Amino acid sequence: MNTIKKTETNKLKRTHLYYKYTGFYSFVGQSLKKAIVPILLVVAALIVVDLYVVDFSNLFTYITETYAPINILLVFLASESLLGLVPPEIFIAWSDKMPQPILYLTLLATLSYIGGIISYFIGKWVFTLPRVYNYMEGKMKKHLKHIRKWGGFLIVVGALLPIPFSMTSMAAGMIHYKFRNYLLFGLLRFVRFYLYAIAIFSLV
Repeated sequence: MNTIKKTETNKLKRTHLYYKYTGFYSFVGQSLKKAIVPILLVVAALIVVDLYVVDFSNLFTYITETYAPINILLVFLASESLLGLVPPEIFIAWSDKMPQPILYLTLLATLSYIGGIISYFIGKWVFTLPRVYNYMEGKMKKHLKHIRKWGGFLIVVGALLPIPFSMTSMAAGMIHYKFRNYLLFGLLRFVRFYLYAIAIFSLV
């Protein structure tokens, strides 16, 4: 029993040292620093705009009354599948104005997860087209380098933090990262949506 514990402890130590020396922890720290400032600025801007320019409660109520939910959900899926073109926080705020906010929030989280899977397979498809792959490899050089080094841990970071999850997913597909593991780590996308909803629902 002690031998098993020692082996597991040694594995954890080796893993910790690997991520330390390859710069994973510093990458996460820098990503958090970069993410926190824009998030705080966005929150502050939303509060100011809500108070003095536009009543977001009325705005999102208008959107829910004007556009069919299926259209908004499809736009969100397209965004999450193609490099996260629209910040998901906007859609989270929209879900709060729906008759069943938690249901629509869960739908958004599910679509984000599905969008990541679509991005993963786009990455695999890109790999089969040499010219497109070479172009994308140049555009996503940093993501590919990181995911080759850190694999699942980068997917965890992409799922939880304000890092483009679609790009991380596409990079995973391009290097043929194990799909089963990708699906498992990607589930943390749901955690991100519920945590962000706690803050956003109290603002709009």
